[in-house]
Amino acid sequence: MAEHPEMSAEERAGRAFPVSWDQFHRDCRALTWRLNSAGPFHAIVAITRGGLVPAAIVARELGVRVIDTVCITSYDHTKQSRLQLLKGVSDATMQLGGGTGKGLLIVDDLVDTGKTARMVREMLPDAHFAAVYAKPMGRPLVDTFITEVSQDTWIFFPWDLGLAFAPPLRDGAA
Repeated sequence: MAEHPEMSAEERAGRAFPVSWDQFHRDCRALTWRLNSAGPFHAIVAITRGGLVPAAIVARELGVRVIDTVCITSYDHTKQSRLQLLKGVSDATMQLGGGTGKGLLIVDDLVDTGKTARMVREMLPDAHFAAVYAKPMGRPLVDTFITEVSQDTWIFFPWDLGLAFAPPLRDGAA
């Protein structure tokens, strides 16, 4: 989620979109409902790390047993850097997709600027690309998504959050 690494935590909080586990699961199931008519798919390729959780949910719902990963890094939680392929799709998965990705489903949590999506699209040009959430810059690169958010929105995924006490509004909580 290489969103706005130059933004401070205060600026990100102003454009916050927190997603609970329940909401994320519902959104993944809604994504699967849309994907049901786009298949069948021979395998799912999850873009790590954000695509792991939605890929598991989608695979369960579609009955897909082969799940592979493509591992790309472009940022840490504070800054963005150049894309680096850490692990490509396995030869076995490439064969299932005929070498071009036909019949493969790529899954990610979010398509943001589209840089990662572009790199994966180059590897698997004929695969179907799905993301739970899409921002305007990345939206043209995905075939299926559920929710579009503005480019300046920072999505807080459930695996990035912990439960904490929230003081009542009358006590000065924002």
